[in-house]
Parts: sequence; structure tokens; C-alpha cells
Amino acid sequence: MSLIQGKIENMANERSIPNEQDEIDLIEVLKRLKARWLLIVLSMAVFFVVAVIYVLLAKPVYEVKVLVQSPTHNDIANLNYGRGGDSNLDVLKVKDVYEVYLRHLQSESLRREFFQKVYLPTVRGDDRAGSQDALYERFNKMLLVAPASKDPASRYAITANISDPNEAAAWVVDYALQAGQRAKDEVLKNIKSDSTVKANNLERQIDSIQESSRKEREDRIVQLQEALRVARSIGLEKPSVMTGKMSIEITSGLDGALAYMRGSKALEAEIANLQTRQSDDPFIGNLREQQERLAFYRSLDIDPSSVAVFRQDGVVEVPDQPIKPKKFLLVLMGLVVGFIAGIVLVFIWPVRQRRADARG
Repeated sequence: MSLIQGKIENMANERSIPNEQDEIDLIEVLKRLKARWLLIVLSMAVFFVVAVIYVLLAKPVYEVKVLVQSPTHNDIANLNYGRGGDSNLDVLKVKDVYEVYLRHLQSESLRREFFQKVYLPTVRGDDRAGSQDALYERFNKMLLVAPASKDPASRYAITANISDPNEAAAWVVDYALQAGQRAKDEVLKNIKSDSTVKANNLERQIDSIQESSRKEREDRIVQLQEALRVARSIGLEKPSVMTGKMSIEITSGLDGALAYMRGSKALEAEIANLQTRQSDDPFIGNLREQQERLAFYRSLDIDPSSVAVFRQDGVVEVPDQPIKPKKFLLVLMGLVVGFIAGIVLVFIWPVRQRRADARG
């Protein structure tokens, strides 16, 4: 038992030695820091000055954001003029129009065009002569387009982060409008194409009806000419005079094989009339209605100003405070980094000094 107790006491003594050593080392560290506090203060001052200079020289960055959302039914009402019903043209829905707008809003072609026409003219000096890819990459960080909600088909945010707040506001509004103009042009072009196809189909139908009516008139002339030959061959110039109900029934049936019974005089008059007729249009049922529809679709022209493919949610306000640089935070970080650097120097400096003395 005494042997075990002795081992336990030895282990306790060994554990107590490091703790005492730690306390001694901590005291030494504090003494060294106290002895070289001026070095720490000097380091903090240097980093503080650097941070202040950076804050004063750094260009401020302002953030402007505009939110866009789908149009209303009233905004696209004129797009459906002449569509639906028996027109065989699908009615355009708000979702359909807004999808076209979102496609252009996120298109690479629009971004490239905006980069070339709006951003590049603002670049000056050596930056303009540098890499176009590098400039485009920087531009992509300045202008962002992203969903403003979890639903990707809902609101979208267009954000500009540049040094001029007024220019940033102009960017986001101009970008939204350019996407809207592209989408509107596409929708109107599609509608015009649908109207042209519809008008061409109606025109072909009308031509077909008119041609069919002309052939029917020619067939009618041939039939009447045969009846006329029969009437002349039997010497029947005028139809027999009948009275009463029998007269009405026979007269109404004088067509086809019995057409000769109308007499040669009546047949000659009708043949002459059919041969001199200039147009069959007045005798074609629903032709005028078809021609009106043709004229409507052929001349259909929707005023672009009466259509909207998106809505701006709220107004664009020019910010009066930049989001970068965060002056107070940068200065505070400069002090913290200077303090840490000073502590490092306190412990590195003596080592470097001893090495220099040893070499000397």
C-alpha cells in the first residue's frame, strides 16, 4: 500500500509542475507585452492610418434595386383582340407574356448589348484597353438579375452596384425597359404572324368559294342551254298557263330535267343574264362576313403603347449612403489587425535580434 501511495504522490507532483510552469510563462508573456507596449501601439497606429487612407481613397459603391413583376390582365387585353372564340387563335395569358419577358430579362444577348452600349462607354484609361473578358466579368458583378422570391416565376430584382448612385438608378430602369421592349417586340411580332396566317387562310377560303361559285354558274348555263334546245325543239316559247295549287307545285319543280317547260324565252333571258354576270359575290352566302374578317386580320395592328409585358413594383430611389466601403468596420479591423501584428512583433523581434547578434 505504501508503494501505491508513493506512486500517486509522484504523479500529483508531476502534474503540479506544468501548471506552475504555465503560470510562470503567462507572467513572462504579460511582462514582455508590458515592456514593449510602445511597439504594439505603433503597430496599431500604422494599421489605423492605412485603414483610414484606404477608406478615404476607396470609391464608394451604391446599390440600387428595382423589382419587376407580371403584368395585369388589363395590360395585355389588346393583345387578345381578334383571338379566341371561333378564330382558332389561342388567347394569350398573363403567364405566357411574362415568361417571354423573363426570358429576355435573363438573356445573354441583352446583357452583352447592355455591356457594349452602356457600360463600356463609361470605362476610361487603361481599363478600356485591357481584356474585354475581364471587363465583362467585372460588369457581371455590377449588374445582377435574380428572383426576389422563392417562386422563380414571380418577382425579379435587378440590382446595380456602382460608384454613381444616379447612374445605378438609370442602369436598373434602363435594363428593365430594354428587356420589356424586346419582349413586347417578340409578342407583337408573333401576333402579327398569327394574324397574317389567319388572313391568308381566310383569303384561300374566299378564293375557293368564289371559284366554286363560278363553276356552279358555268354548270348552270350548260344545264339551261340543254333545256333551251329541248324547248326550241318542241316549239315551247312560254310555259303553259296553269292556275291553282297544281300551278304552284309544277312551277316550283321546273328545274333539272323539267327546266325546258319554262319556255325558250325565259331560258334565253336567264342564260344571257348568267353569261353577262360580272361577279357571283352577291349570291354567295356569308361571303361578306368572311371578307370583313379577312380585312380585319390583314390590317390588324396593335399599338405598342397600349401593351405592357411587366410591371415595376414601387419606385426607384437614389441612395444617399454607399454600401461599400464600411468605414467604421474597416477602421476597427485596422486597429484589431494592428494589435495582433504588434503582439507578433513583440515575440518575433527578440528572436531576430539574437540571430543578428549571432551572425555578427
